Amino acid sequence: MDFDFSRLSRHPDVEGPELSASDAADRLLLDEAADALAAAPDGTVVMIGDAYGALTLGAAARSGARGIRVHQDALSGELALAANARALGLDDGFASHGLDAALVAGARVVLVRLPRSLDALDEIAATIAAHAASDVRVFAGGMVKHMAVAMNDVLRARFARLDISHARQKARVLIATGVIPDAGATRWPVSHRDARTGFGIVAHGAAFAGASVDIGTRFLLEHLDDAVPDAAHAIDLGCGTGVLATALALRRPGLRVRATDQSAAAVTSAAATAAANGVGDRVDVVRDDALSSVPSGSAELIVLNPPFHIGAAVHPGIARKLFADAGRVLAPGGELWAVWNSHLRYRGDLERLVGPTRQIARNPTFTITASRRA
Repeated sequence: MDFDFSRLSRHPDVEGPELSASDAADRLLLDEAADALAAAPDGTVVMIGDAYGALTLGAAARSGARGIRVHQDALSGELALAANARALGLDDGFASHGLDAALVAGARVVLVRLPRSLDALDEIAATIAAHAASDVRVFAGGMVKHMAVAMNDVLRARFARLDISHARQKARVLIATGVIPDAGATRWPVSHRDARTGFGIVAHGAAFAGASVDIGTRFLLEHLDDAVPDAAHAIDLGCGTGVLATALALRRPGLRVRATDQSAAAVTSAAATAAANGVGDRVDVVRDDALSSVPSGSAELIVLNPPFHIGAAVHPGIARKLFADAGRVLAPGGELWAVWNSHLRYRGDLERLVGPTRQIARNPTFTITASRRA
């Protein structure tokens, strides 16, 4: 059975003419793995990093694969996969999982969209090597411009053989086989104590900035005490490893903090970071699509260091989505404190989507603004 990739939607992720729900790497992965998928018993196929369902639904439609286990770090990807599956009548062939033993236990065929981070790939490879069948075949693909030779080394550390496909439409697939004995040992999550803040930071491989404080967050930390000092409820939106949420809870013992991120790796890391610093009881960590689960008008303070990438593409859409949801969730008089790369010129978006905006600080790279909800 053929599969029409054009019927896939990215929703609820940002959509636009230049943003597609599938690409040449998805199609090449399915073609390279076609024989393995056709031969794999039900329940032994795993998809990791399937952006919006192209791999999962393509395998179900083309090879009849059922019992597919899927891990998508981004919640928007999970939601898009579920919606696309319902629309195509393929919603009975898969189940979503965390990046854990249950995801890959006994797996014979694993398709992976290569992540941007080598650390994320290492955690994926370690999980597969530790729990999949010894004869597992791993097909890891991406667009050539986003691949690095170091990815080969990450896979070779866990698998005895690595074959590399011919490029097609600027995509390529790495095929790893032969699990190396004891190669499933993992260092994830990692932890580090930041010397300047004194925080212990815990991070899984796919968490932004790893077990360190990125420079934008560090700049915002310098001014965080001035952010709505009498707030009773605060939100760390796009929390990453939870550094801002942890800082707020440590500095303001009476404050209740909610930390949200759509990344599974981020929320697991943030919860561990809060616990490592003794504030796990006052930081509620939630995996959410922006602030979808938060009532309107319910927070006096939101802090945000917005991403400016959607996948591998630099795009303002994700920041605008976060700004708009922050504007909805802020109580009247509440403020969004955001730090952003100055060249992105977000002030107009903040004025439009949140409210009157003032500059708090600026350095050669970043601007900090406070936007007040009228």
